[in-house]
Amino acid sequence: MSIAQPEFEYVDRATETIRYLEHGWPTDLCRWHSHAEYELHLVVATHGKAFVGDYIGEFTPGSLFLTGPNLPHNWITDEVVDPEAVEVRDMLVQFSQESLNELARAFPEFREMDAMFEMAKSGIEFVGFNPTFAQGHLERIRNTRGSERIVAFLRFLVRINEHAEKRVLSVAGMIQPEGSSKQARIAEVVDYITCNYASDISVEKAANLAGMSTATFSRNFQRITGNKFVEFVNRVRISQACSMLYSTDEQIASIAFAVGFQNLANFNRQFLKMKEMTPKAYRELAISELVPGRKVVA
Repeated sequence: MSIAQPEFEYVDRATETIRYLEHGWPTDLCRWHSHAEYELHLVVATHGKAFVGDYIGEFTPGSLFLTGPNLPHNWITDEVVDPEAVEVRDMLVQFSQESLNELARAFPEFREMDAMFEMAKSGIEFVGFNPTFAQGHLERIRNTRGSERIVAFLRFLVRINEHAEKRVLSVAGMIQPEGSSKQARIAEVVDYITCNYASDISVEKAANLAGMSTATFSRNFQRITGNKFVEFVNRVRISQACSMLYSTDEQIASIAFAVGFQNLANFNRQFLKMKEMTPKAYRELAISELVPGRKVVA
């Protein structure tokens, strides 16, 4: 039974390349949803919880996020005394992969941002980015039209790309960009893992798929993905478990075995390590926030 499937949002860009939007809290615009566009999202006011793919974390005034195409997301404010007083909680811009491709074809220098947009497929938080600076950029985008708006938008993209501390949020959407032959072969293994996470995937089998020795593969896999092989496999499995926890009524034990864990204790241990909460607590939090009033099945 479906519990919290994201709603798909269609963004009409027939007359504008980018879409600027701001809103307060509460609003019907805040819901668990996804869309084909990237979204650069600044939280102006309130504290609460950010839901991005399988990630659940805190947001505060000034939190800045970038989500990629079709990555489910929502920002839910903790209860406030007078919600009507929150006139502007969010400022955001939505833009398409197609626009980025056209930009890079016309101006190859913009390819330097490709890595950031690849990371955004898993969601990025720009930790420590100056909130006044971010709000000023978004106000310029809001207050201009035509080519001036595009220039203001591109200037903001350049600034966030230069920001050093980019935190990747979710395993969902994770694909490594192809570059060298080694990167391409590691990317093929990543794709294999994300499609066959429930199978018994040994490092020896993965190295064979990549056409490398076990030692060479392990070294290159960690360098390219930022994770040791076993840690990455567990991340993918936990990510899939998160999706099943909030989108199905399956028992937790059944989910653990379905995503490839051989025993429940190891699943619980790995889940707590990665998500800093138990599977049961994750399910309760996700469902209570994303589908208020829904009964949680342990």
